[in-house]
Amino acid sequence: MFASSCVKIEYLNVTRLCHTRNILSVNGKFPGPPLVAREGDRVEVKVVNHISNNVTIHWHGIRQITSAWADGPAYVTQCPIQTNQSYTYNFTIVGQRGTLLWHAHISWLRATIYGPIIILPKHNEPYPFEKPYKEIPILFGEWFNVDPEAVISQALQTGGGPNVSDAYTINGLPGPLYNCSSKDTFKLKVKPGKTYLLRIINAALNEELFFSIANHSLTVVEADAKYTKPFDTDTLLIAPGQTTNVLLKTKPYFPNATFLMAAGPYFTGRGTFDNSTTTGVLLYNHQSSHKNLTLLKPTLPPINATNFVANYTAKFRSLANAKFPAKVPQKVDRKFFFTVGLGTSPCPKNTTCQGPSNSTKFAASVNNISFALPSSVSLMQAYYLGQSNGVFKTDFPSTPLNPFNYTGPPPNNTMVSNDTKVVVLKFNSSVEVVLQDTSILGAESHPLHLHGYDFFVVGQGFGNYDPNKDPAKFNLIDPVERNTAGVPAGGWIAIRFFADNPGVWFMHCHLDLHTSWGLRMAWLVLDGPGPNQKLQPPPSDLPKC
Repeated sequence: MFASSCVKIEYLNVTRLCHTRNILSVNGKFPGPPLVAREGDRVEVKVVNHISNNVTIHWHGIRQITSAWADGPAYVTQCPIQTNQSYTYNFTIVGQRGTLLWHAHISWLRATIYGPIIILPKHNEPYPFEKPYKEIPILFGEWFNVDPEAVISQALQTGGGPNVSDAYTINGLPGPLYNCSSKDTFKLKVKPGKTYLLRIINAALNEELFFSIANHSLTVVEADAKYTKPFDTDTLLIAPGQTTNVLLKTKPYFPNATFLMAAGPYFTGRGTFDNSTTTGVLLYNHQSSHKNLTLLKPTLPPINATNFVANYTAKFRSLANAKFPAKVPQKVDRKFFFTVGLGTSPCPKNTTCQGPSNSTKFAASVNNISFALPSSVSLMQAYYLGQSNGVFKTDFPSTPLNPFNYTGPPPNNTMVSNDTKVVVLKFNSSVEVVLQDTSILGAESHPLHLHGYDFFVVGQGFGNYDPNKDPAKFNLIDPVERNTAGVPAGGWIAIRFFADNPGVWFMHCHLDLHTSWGLRMAWLVLDGPGPNQKLQPPPSDLPKC
């Protein structure tokens, strides 16, 4: 099987909240069209750029086994596609089924360039849960009344926090709680006594979101295109880059009510954020007159409900059965301890900045390195051509160079260093990474995304990770397997994976502001001995910088 298509990146006039903007879109649709394929399909998407910005598309969560050239992060695996140029993304979907997403992967263009990836099981393969009557994608996004590119470029120039978005959206629609928005409301029409599969995707730029439907419970059955042990919940938490498939069982009768669904932010940091709520409506069909129906509203957790979040994420477990085993690395070849969090960098000479002080800019880092992307070549091209000299170094620190009390009072010196360093991994080595949040400029949750891999979250906790006591509590039997996982505010997670996919793989916070500030790094996984264990040669149409 083979899904082939051609898509255009083009301008589109969209009006929300009484503001009309010329946004960047795919095929004139917002949100963008779904990529629908089956497990095992080969996918070819030719992307033609008809806008003035450079662009790339990332197929978020697709493993890209030996096809890293199709991964999409700008200056990591490819130079971006320039105006009036094109590039064909060519990859096979191996051993994956469920919901993922595609989005632009350069600057903040994914604010409007995003859409669902729906991978159906192979023919005649059932879901490991009740067959749904219908499947509905639900994408969360962030709407800006101004061009998001202007927002981030101004923030990087002043060194301050950026202007926040003007609304959250459900399938591109903000809903009635915003001014001038009641007509732009997502309506989910359902029948009584049916089971619906909601494919929920957080494509927002900078906010983790709670989601709930009034008077309806949801059953989580999959996360990041990996089946989970089912569990019921009234409220979901979903970070940017994460997906969650849930079963919604409708009431057996026509209720005398309509039900709001709502999504709003989870935030523990110190900066400003968009403190608003997007809502849609769950309508039971053949309620012809909605006039006299009660409107029921859900209650979302408090904005900084960190304990709710910890309890919620702990409920996720791999299905881990004979058909869908959890192949957790039991022994570890390489151990890494990475701090993730905010920091500062100096203001240019003779200027004042709007960072934490007027002489500093906001920054973010992994092990105190704020990662600088190259601009004239991609990391993987430099590696493949043997021309990495002057492009990147291979001595990324495996532990912090200056240890401190990570979740205690912050150190006096919060300056980060800027560099381009990668970690080199031998093919198929087993890897453990402990990701530790820091309290510098405020403890904050960081959803970390690893390209090219799914990883097992074997442990999580609050405070400083204790290498002597904490590993004894790791779950090595049925931990959840994801491509994006939240490092708890003032806490840590431990992840494990086998480095079985050659290439250069980006790992970054999926809050785009933090990525822009430098909370990103890359893994260079070497070729294996076998013919299917080598990075394929670059395609002939790989864009030039």
